[in-house]
Amino acid sequence: MGHPRVDAIVQQARDAVAAAQSSADLERIRVGVLGRQGELTQLLRSLGALAPEERPLVGAAANEAKRALETLLDAKLATTLEAERQAERRRTRLDLTLPGRRPPHGSLHPLTRVHDEIVAIFAGLGFSVAEGPEIESDYHNFEALNIPRDHPARDMQDTLYVGESTLLRTHTSPVQIRTMLAQKPPVRIIVPGKVYRRDVADATHSPMFHQVEGLAVDRAITMADLKGTLELFAREMFGPRSRIRFRPSFFPFTEPSAEVDVLCFVCGGAGCRLCKQGGWLEILGSGMVHPQVLRNVGYDPEEVTGWAFGMGIERIAMLKYGIDDLRLFFENDLRFLGQFA
Repeated sequence: MGHPRVDAIVQQARDAVAAAQSSADLERIRVGVLGRQGELTQLLRSLGALAPEERPLVGAAANEAKRALETLLDAKLATTLEAERQAERRRTRLDLTLPGRRPPHGSLHPLTRVHDEIVAIFAGLGFSVAEGPEIESDYHNFEALNIPRDHPARDMQDTLYVGESTLLRTHTSPVQIRTMLAQKPPVRIIVPGKVYRRDVADATHSPMFHQVEGLAVDRAITMADLKGTLELFAREMFGPRSRIRFRPSFFPFTEPSAEVDVLCFVCGGAGCRLCKQGGWLEILGSGMVHPQVLRNVGYDPEEVTGWAFGMGIERIAMLKYGIDDLRLFFENDLRFLGQFA
């Protein structure tokens, strides 16, 4: 038989269990009745204060009530947890009727875009792509290109040496030497790649940048062939109305040598901020391959001639996209790169 005090606690607990809506509610009920400070636990602890004849009755009733409530709570908790799991599954279930979310698309770096465009233009003219090491010998980088040790042009390069006769290449021209040493004419190659100078990074300089070297060697190659090739390149790169001009210059490995300008594609030659009111934009250096360079690779300058040019990919990209700070290409700022998506 029960006891009135125990029966009251049990009835109150049963009503609470029946009304519980969650596992958290059931845990509060368990703590409130069966916990260390729970009502039933406190009743058992107070048995010593009861009359001797009442203690066994209350103790037995309380222990039986404890077992019954534990069974009731366990059963209710099992069904409640299952219901909560089912509700969570429904809440997190994928709605297969919803349209999918497209992943964000990246974009090519502007230097990669310009590199690929240059390669595609010259590939269409029958040029192949050649590559070479970035750590070069002094011979390939300078001497074979008609730049001896006492030549003042070496000061212009401001070279980064890694050994007595090895260095980080200052231009991609050593690859033309390697190519001509490895094959007989005709030669038609472009050489894109990284080059290095001892420069402090600022808006127009970088210790590492990218160049594209072009070389054509064959019988009866003339300056007119060079001009026609570069005119086509300018039209493809900067628009069909582009024109170029040659200005006399000096490079140890070409003779004659010329700087090449393109008509400003923003103002059409009228003068603007991009061309600094001059109407023309410098894009590359070029010239006929020096006879001594041909001799250095075993070619006979009486039999073959050739021309070469070199351009900076960063320079072309800055002109093409109107970028005024070289450092933007290397800072990996997604706000900048995202504009080329």
